[in-house]
Amino acid sequence: MGSRPRFVDDLSRAASDAPGSDPLNALSDDALLDAYSRTVIGALERVQQAVAFISVERRLPGAPTGRDSRGARSGTGSGFLFTPDGYLLTNSHVVHGATHITVTLADGAKFDADLVGDDPGSDLAVLRIGSPEPLPHVELGESSKLRVGQIAIAVGNPLGLAQTVTTGVVSALGRSLRSNSGRMIYDVIQTDAALNPGNSGGPLINSAGQVIGVNTAIIPGAQAICFATAIDTAKWVIMQIFAHGRVRRAYIGVAGTTRPLSRRVQRYFGLGSESGVHVMEIVKGSPAALGGLRTDDTIVAIDALAVQDVDSLQRTLDASRIDKPVNVTVLRGAQRLELILTPVEQTS
Repeated sequence: MGSRPRFVDDLSRAASDAPGSDPLNALSDDALLDAYSRTVIGALERVQQAVAFISVERRLPGAPTGRDSRGARSGTGSGFLFTPDGYLLTNSHVVHGATHITVTLADGAKFDADLVGDDPGSDLAVLRIGSPEPLPHVELGESSKLRVGQIAIAVGNPLGLAQTVTTGVVSALGRSLRSNSGRMIYDVIQTDAALNPGNSGGPLINSAGQVIGVNTAIIPGAQAICFATAIDTAKWVIMQIFAHGRVRRAYIGVAGTTRPLSRRVQRYFGLGSESGVHVMEIVKGSPAALGGLRTDDTIVAIDALAVQDVDSLQRTLDASRIDKPVNVTVLRGAQRLELILTPVEQTS
């Protein structure tokens, strides 16, 4: 999280001015509100100049070519600069299939944007705008250090209302969410900081003003249940896009869920992890099927690297394993088996 939130220091100073009394009871409601408000304002000041409004045009099927607006469909969303030389992060569904992308910064400056790379599988995309001067940009935090209950602040352009701020807390960690492409996004942050259409692609920040997630989805009809792709996932996607122009993933053809392992099972099989991935479905003709994997198997390692959950399985199956045999350790009933699979490149 970095430095301690400012309102904690405010509480400590206020408490020291009231000797012999309970620190929280010694503070009025107004004092607590002001400390919280100063924290939110301070965090917002660190990022608001880097938050952008994104508008796109998409060519309608069968429409004539060219810039005839009658054949175009528009859409909007949010994004944020993460480097001073004009790279932005946003959601894939905001820009996917766009024929023209315009980025408007907080000071009103408008730029045409180029799509550097798009990953529908994680619902993330990287854009770039050109500017002769260094641009304001955010600091990326570490979502692995998040704790449920800490402050979460969402910034974006819901319904076209620029620079809208909502606040809440981190409601849950490690959620799964299905992207528009149908692929499951793992390690998703749940928050009650309100999101609306147009918030997509904007930053979710902590009390220090660091980006901890990319706002991505709401559940229609629900209240205060909103989701953001964890920034640690986004960092990995950014590096993949910079290296390849897209995200390359190895594919073995399984669907699964995280399964806790009892201590007895851990001791019996000599495992160092407390969980694995329970295989629920295997795609016919896939590397998993050809390699002898079965439903109800539990994957616990790939090439001796522990697989504790679905997210670690996805991360282990990176581009370096495409078309190369891997050793998959599975538990099947009372057996521990070593299977050889050859992942292929995921095409969708």
